[in-house]
Amino acid sequence: MRAMWSGAVSFGLVSVPVKLYSATENHDIRFHQVHGADGGRIRYKRTCTVCDNEVEYADIVKGYETPDGELITLDEADLETLPVASGNREIDVVEFVPSDQVDPLLLDRSYYLEPETRAAKPYALLRDALAQTERMALVKVAIRQRETLALLRVRGKVIVLQTMLWPDEVRTPDFEILDSEVELRPQEMQMAASLIDSLGADFEPSRFTDEYREAMVALVEGKRSAGDTRQAPAPAAASGGADSMTDLLSALQRSVEAARSGDTGASVPAPRSGSDQPEESPTGDSGGSPGTPSKSTTKSGTTTKSGTTTKSGTTTKSTTTTKSDTATKSGAATKTSTPRAKSKTSGKGSKTPRRSA
Repeated sequence: MRAMWSGAVSFGLVSVPVKLYSATENHDIRFHQVHGADGGRIRYKRTCTVCDNEVEYADIVKGYETPDGELITLDEADLETLPVASGNREIDVVEFVPSDQVDPLLLDRSYYLEPETRAAKPYALLRDALAQTERMALVKVAIRQRETLALLRVRGKVIVLQTMLWPDEVRTPDFEILDSEVELRPQEMQMAASLIDSLGADFEPSRFTDEYREAMVALVEGKRSAGDTRQAPAPAAASGGADSMTDLLSALQRSVEAARSGDTGASVPAPRSGSDQPEESPTGDSGGSPGTPSKSTTKSGTTTKSGTTTKSGTTTKSTTTTKSDTATKSGAATKTSTPRAKSKTSGKGSKTPRRSA
């Protein structure tokens, strides 16, 4: 087992260093919700009921609605003003109470207390004293930043810490039918007592099993043995996100490689994003080959001019007009229309058309 908390039991001048372990576990079969057609996992989005927009987790705050319909919100700064006992690592004994005075309805979660090696003797002293006096130790302890009432009781050789509900968390039964007088005859009481005696037995919880869980396990294993399984599909990548950027960078890299190999006339189509439009290069280029002079005009009014003269004296000039919804200066990818370029190459008085892929 793995310890979830460590501290010390403190009563009087005695301190017993202990570790806390969860004493129970859940064996229920857990299922995922999947799409029956393809097995994909079902996801849930946090949406606002007013604006119908998806809300990021960072934008969510706690809200309390009063009976009058007023909404009170609390942010992290408000919550930091609440008293918490996260730094308190002591289980403080308040008093020792008779075991038969504890209503089981108040009991909540159970935890085992393991003593440290040097605390074996005071641990055994507290355990045996509780068993001999038939009492439980009523304590206060802070678990997960919340202080709660708890009981220390003995179970075999281990001390169990049992957290408790607060008294106002136990509902009061209010059934009018129980207030009416019911007449019971002595013969009926005798027959009921005789039936109870006939079904009397010592309590052995190990004799009972969860038949529903066992049947569910058998059902799942039966389908598995029969080969009625399929590979869990990988979740699809979100469109227009990081994968689109990766495809864009790959296309630009191929453009650079094609230019360096001398195939400057080859064009590499830009990948389409989720809105079915190509994206600009993160560097602001229109996707052409490096070294090619270009004049690019965007809707935002930003004009870039560049010119290069080759050693052979051939001057190349190309004009590319790109429509962009957003002009980026930092190099972020934006949505653009397909580049349209006109190229005119002059050399020895002849015009040579650009080769196309």
